[in-house]
Amino acid sequence: MKAMIFAAGLGTRLQNETFAKPKALVDVGGKPLLQRAIEKLKNEGITEIVVNVHHFSKLVISFINENNFGIPIHISDETEKLLDTGGGLKKAASYFTGTEPVLIYNVDIISNLNLNLLLLDHLKSGALVTLAVRIRETQRYYKFDSELNLAGWINKKTGETKISVPEKYEKATAMAYSGFHIIQPEIFPLMPETDRFSVTDFYLELAKTHLIKGFVDDSELWMDVGKPEQLEEARRIFKK
Repeated sequence: MKAMIFAAGLGTRLQNETFAKPKALVDVGGKPLLQRAIEKLKNEGITEIVVNVHHFSKLVISFINENNFGIPIHISDETEKLLDTGGGLKKAASYFTGTEPVLIYNVDIISNLNLNLLLLDHLKSGALVTLAVRIRETQRYYKFDSELNLAGWINKKTGETKISVPEKYEKATAMAYSGFHIIQPEIFPLMPETDRFSVTDFYLELAKTHLIKGFVDDSELWMDVGKPEQLEEARRIFKK
């Protein structure tokens, strides 16, 4: 299986860390986040990786070129224009030809989830997309029916909702995105013509006509180190 690491974000929540470098190169326990992501993917059987870049893109490209990770790594360059999650994935489509599933992984997530369990669940269900989700406190949630089919989305702070399947939405369970998911390459021809769009909005629209599933991530270690408080907690853990 191939993978894409989303590493193009501005890192605005980590302004003290990202004023002179990208979030992907923020250090945790002596290793940049990008290195941790690459090593995890390689150790779990990923055969090829695409990394998208934008903020301080030259630093990320240099880091990849100067290190031998023992796995092919390609750059999807968004230096001129940040394309959001959907547009970033669309731009990298040429690396994901064929029928092999593709893992999408956010660079600011540290987790010990066995990604092969996610892959097995994805293959078993026959879904076009399988989203790893957790029961945790946050602001924005996907909502899934009793069979873990995507039914909608809600921002519990603002009250905004986006409904994919009206008859199942009200009784659906709210779960938070874990920062990684699997897609089938057949998804690329279904993408909007525009070059910049949200992958969340795209999946919510697709869920009206295609199978978009959830996978319950109950891993013991899960951290969003794009948040300052979780970054400091991760540093304490890995220092030990």
